[in-house]
Amino acid sequence: MLQLPKQVTIREVGPRDGLQNQSEEVATADKVEWINRLSETGLRYIEISSFVHPKWIPQLKDAREVAGAIRRDPGVTYAALVPNRKGLGAAIEKNVDEVSVFMSASETHNQKNINKSITETYPVLEEVVQEAKQAGKTVRGYVSTVFGCPYEGDIDPEAVFRVSERLLEMGIDELSLGDTIGVADPKQVDEFLTAMSGRLPFSRTAMHFHNTSGMALANVLVSLNHGITIFDSSLGGLGGCPYAEGASGNLATDDLVHMLSRMGIETGIDEEKLADAAAYIQEKVHGELPSHRVQIANRKGG
Repeated sequence: MLQLPKQVTIREVGPRDGLQNQSEEVATADKVEWINRLSETGLRYIEISSFVHPKWIPQLKDAREVAGAIRRDPGVTYAALVPNRKGLGAAIEKNVDEVSVFMSASETHNQKNINKSITETYPVLEEVVQEAKQAGKTVRGYVSTVFGCPYEGDIDPEAVFRVSERLLEMGIDELSLGDTIGVADPKQVDEFLTAMSGRLPFSRTAMHFHNTSGMALANVLVSLNHGITIFDSSLGGLGGCPYAEGASGNLATDDLVHMLSRMGIETGIDEEKLADAAAYIQEKVHGELPSHRVQIANRKGG
């Protein structure tokens, strides 16, 4: 018998994780409009961009402009990814509510993604976390390649726990554990979360699944049964990692909300408004979004 929660919190990462790997850049005004529409859906958390050097993620080079132009709903947390103190300074200047730091449980992926070893990454992130806290910001910590790495294959859960514990010691408010290349299966997630019990705080941990093999929702179901109630997702299933070849779209927000709604689990999100926001961004990226809800809407529209 499943032990299901009554409520789930969804972290919308589409404007950052969803757009960062698109082949065509989306116009700043269109990003702003999309975020404004997302703010009207009932979502209470939107990751709007990443304050990284344009050389690394050119699709998000307009982070400052986006952060300065969006309409702020007082009930929504507007977050952004920051790689270092310089990125943090820009995020603070643009009054982002929450900043996210990131690293990998895989040494090779960390080198590819951050150009530093895991050991070298810790002091950089610790400075960012401390300065963000001093500026009154909440801080989120992303851990990538939790269930597998495109370079190293399987990842020992102990490696994930060590990195995660170090981030929590730095003072992050929430941990996000990412299945970067979408290799996790329900049995693996069950075993991982069983091992995680007593090591990491379930109430402050989000799961970040990709849908590479179509198992993201099944992995959510397993996570729910373990007491996880926070999930990252991207509207329409947009997304992927530019440093992990073959990583397809994220868990789709619209599919996730639909499943939870059918199961009687509250999210506070309006499915119709979510569908409108999905249709809007689908038009701007010039390609059909992979989520089931969008594809059903496309067939009806056609």
